[in-house]
Amino acid sequence: MSDLEAPSKSLQRLLLRRFSMAAATYCLVAFLCTVAHLSDLVTASLPALLILLGCVLAGQVVFFWLFISERNQHFDDPSLTEAQVLFGITCQHALLAISAEERGTFLVFYALILLFGVFQLRSVVFWRCTLYALFGFIALNLYQAYNFTLGSVSQAILQVATLAVVLLWLGLFASYLQSMRQRMRQRRVALQAHQDTLRGMMRQLEDLVATDELTGLCNRRNFIRLATRELKFLRHGRQHGLALIDLDYFKRINDAHGHAAGDRVLQTFAGVAQSCLREGDIIARYGGEEFVLLLPNTDADQFTACCERLREAFSNAEPVGVKINNLSLSVGMTLLTAHDDLDDALHRADQALYQAKRDGRNRCSAAWEDADA
Repeated sequence: MSDLEAPSKSLQRLLLRRFSMAAATYCLVAFLCTVAHLSDLVTASLPALLILLGCVLAGQVVFFWLFISERNQHFDDPSLTEAQVLFGITCQHALLAISAEERGTFLVFYALILLFGVFQLRSVVFWRCTLYALFGFIALNLYQAYNFTLGSVSQAILQVATLAVVLLWLGLFASYLQSMRQRMRQRRVALQAHQDTLRGMMRQLEDLVATDELTGLCNRRNFIRLATRELKFLRHGRQHGLALIDLDYFKRINDAHGHAAGDRVLQTFAGVAQSCLREGDIIARYGGEEFVLLLPNTDADQFTACCERLREAFSNAEPVGVKINNLSLSVGMTLLTAHDDLDDALHRADQALYQAKRDGRNRCSAAWEDADA
């Protein structure tokens, strides 16, 4: 099942449950009418009641078919709430048409039917249903009065007035609920907008915390986190390359050209490193003019070739807006294996970097070379 189908299936099950509640209500009303008829409290004839019951059953079968076949999804309102309410009111009109003295008792069914749509129907639709119920009942009384079959005019007027008050109250209540739902929806939308803004701000803060502001590279803290994660998932037989990189004579550059020029040199190195490395390689500013590099899944030859390529590219780079000759860097390299300790590996890389500086700078020195010696 796709992600789009799951909510649709869930909604369809919900609509079927709502229909089941409506069908159960019809069954309860039919049971009450049956008990009243058997107790001689209903003046309607048994054939008339059976015909009405058959119409109700047929209507419920149609609604059930629409839901079970999912054809209800083709309508603007898949719940078919208005259609079910109008059908229920029509059946109520028919029940009252074949009733006499017991009509006042059955008036309560109007409220029961309309309550089904209080939480679902829009205010204008709900008012339309209430007007259909009220004017339908008025028309029924006028028709019976015209045919001299109306029992008591004063009683009919009282019933109409009572129904009008109840329907008016239900309409106002439904309008109030819809207004509350609209305000809640607006607040939910506003809250969602605030949450999206906060999430965006959090992402920006995370970027600021994880990124060196000057070079745009990872900072030391973020590098330790990323390197620890890479080391954790390093499989046996695989190696990661780890290097500490120091820009040669950086203090001289600051003294001779100013700190702004030094910042340009640092930014130049960052640009060179990003252009020389693969996606997935991690380069970070470790502190001052020192950088740290992690190459996942490499070997000694590949790692050495990468560091040499980076060293040569930096020596040929030209910082924007400042003329500095003889840019160079020194690299201390080591290899990480499974279950290796990151601090120990950084210490090995630092010792190799010290060896590169001692040998004259502008070179790459490997910790494994000392181990082989």
